[in-house]
Amino acid sequence: MKIWKQEFTLEGLDNMSINTLVENFDIKFVAHGDDYLVAEMPVTHKNVQPMRILHGGASVALAETVGSIASLLCLNDPMTEQAVGLDINANHLRSVPEGEKVRAKVTPIHLGRKTHVWHIEITNEANQAICVSRLTMMVRKIRM
Repeated sequence: MKIWKQEFTLEGLDNMSINTLVENFDIKFVAHGDDYLVAEMPVTHKNVQPMRILHGGASVALAETVGSIASLLCLNDPMTEQAVGLDINANHLRSVPEGEKVRAKVTPIHLGRKTHVWHIEITNEANQAICVSRLTMMVRKIRM
């Protein structure tokens, strides 16, 4: 079942991220289906910890990015409503060395009138889970 209420292109999603953390971490949207969205992020000097492996906070930033954009695409009217993060958790399962790429796939758990809950699985190039995350978003009217 198609969950998206907004028309979009992957290029358009990338263009929304100019001059943001998303652009700084080189996150790119690469695929979507009726009920999922996928983004990739290279593991570079921009998002590693001193041991030259992916920083856990960068994984969380990737998870929140795909989940937040997914919520935006599920809004009835993005001119009058917005989705804002309420809670995110992440379990880090495996390290990823600098030079590789990770991929995050977001799928809905709950799409209510006031809240959206998302499951995000981040995998490495071998398609092994490196992080699983749950993101809760609140849908609210835009305050003028």
